[in-house]
Amino acid sequence: MKIPEGHQTIMPYIIVESAEKFVAFLKRVFGAREKFVVHQPDDGSIMHAEYTIGASTVMLANSTTNYKACPAGLYIYVENTDDTFEKATKAGVTVIDKPSNKEYGRTAGFKDEFGNTWWIVTPL
Repeated sequence: MKIPEGHQTIMPYIIVESAEKFVAFLKRVFGAREKFVVHQPDDGSIMHAEYTIGASTVMLANSTTNYKACPAGLYIYVENTDDTFEKATKAGVTVIDKPSNKEYGRTAGFKDEFGNTWWIVTPL
């Protein structure tokens, strides 16, 4: 099996009601970088997009009548849990768990305005 360059065996595909706002959130909190974006010809909304966070690709799209918003639970390694958590709280997330040390690393959890739950961790 040959996986396209820049893709992984499994990648999240997140459908949200406002893909443009979601992209802004990904950039602000995680430093996401645009790889590929296709817009709907009729209204210009995001039909399909791929963004890179670290070495991973996140696919996303704007919800439609046929493709309803579909939030996800995501576990993401970050350089600094406290810094990322601060960026997320400034972006208006709902805090689930404040940063703390666990046996697997420094971790925190939050829910974004699109309904996605994020668990961030920096290995100790």
